[in-house]
Amino acid sequence: MTSTPLESFIEYCEVQNIKPTKDVIIISIIEQKLHFFSENNLRATYPVSTSKNPPSCRENSFGTPLGLHRIEEKIGAGTPEGGVFKGRIYTGKHYTEYSPEEQIKNFVTTRILWLKGLEEGKNSGSGFDSYNRYIYIHGNNHPEKIGIPQTAGCPVLKDNDLINLFNNTEIGSLVLIV
Repeated sequence: MTSTPLESFIEYCEVQNIKPTKDVIIISIIEQKLHFFSENNLRATYPVSTSKNPPSCRENSFGTPLGLHRIEEKIGAGTPEGGVFKGRIYTGKHYTEYSPEEQIKNFVTTRILWLKGLEEGKNSGSGFDSYNRYIYIHGNNHPEKIGIPQTAGCPVLKDNDLINLFNNTEIGSLVLIV
């Protein structure tokens, strides 16, 4: 019998000796999907883009880190959709206000859910720390590419999906990347 994503998440938490939270995010790299559960019910499934490099928890790998994380910080409440962040600070500009040359790269837009790894030696600790790698769930300026691995490590969503997720999750909510 195959486990559901939520059942697999609960089993994963048991192995890690971590109590599941009311809100749960499960990101599937293979499916390029983000599943949002609240109170054990699937509330939304969104297309997501993860890294163009293979998954990796190592510093400077530019891979999406695997394992259990929590939302450590929420940044950008009230920022306009498409607003660009640099160094986690809203620039006051929409991504379309940048030159076509600048728009080629992936911007951090709209909101930031900053992730902290919870597995020491895997996604937490020296050389592996998701938080110190600045791994966020965020929006970007290439919504037409969402669903295709294309990032430098962060999971990215379409801006309107991110706003919905941001508004419905809390700091401390658990995120499992598989």
